[in-house]
Amino acid sequence: MKNILLIEDEINVVSFIKKGLTEEDYDVSVALDGSMGISMAENNPYDLLILDIMLPDKNGIDVCRELRSKGIQTPILFLTALNTSDNIALGLNSGGDDYLGKPFKFVELLARIKALLRRSALGNAAETLNKENIYSIANLNVDDNAKTVERNGDFITLTATEYRLLLALIKNRGRVLSRMDLLESAWDINFNLGTNVVDVYINYLRKKLDANYEPKLIHTVVGMGYVLKEA
Repeated sequence: MKNILLIEDEINVVSFIKKGLTEEDYDVSVALDGSMGISMAENNPYDLLILDIMLPDKNGIDVCRELRSKGIQTPILFLTALNTSDNIALGLNSGGDDYLGKPFKFVELLARIKALLRRSALGNAAETLNKENIYSIANLNVDDNAKTVERNGDFITLTATEYRLLLALIKNRGRVLSRMDLLESAWDINFNLGTNVVDVYINYLRKKLDANYEPKLIHTVVGMGYVLKEA
């Protein structure tokens, strides 16, 4: 169930929206002025805010700006009778995500809510994906979404095999990986244990990633394998 905060002082509008959204299986909380709305938005994990502009105590534009300044990125739908182009632009420029003028039809309000929630879900998924697939150590950054490698601001070109080998090392940074671990990660096949293919490719990586940069990151652990670490 999605949680929505409605910041609105007109009781008849509050009743109409709360009844309709509750029937659509949304959990609706209500704040009757701007200060209460800010406090509730700061202390509760809402999925969406519906915000009137003409509010007692603190208007909706100021509420929106204050919430955004505090790092609260919950989608905000402005709902107000002030629906001129200038007011729409003011609301969106203050940090709002959409704008619906009064009077309105409930079906349109519902459609805008669903669209904002879908957009928010996609954005959160993309953000999570991006964070989960970016790896860093010292001044080395590997973006596995874009398949890019950057060291100290320089983009470095790797072959596909070199990239897979580096990815195995940086995903396990600080952990010693045996040659067999690296063979299975980078080549996905079992070579003869006596092969020196890992040593050869580690040497390629060192020339590209460590030779001209500090600190050295690729370290040999004699008799055990290799580890990616700062020291």
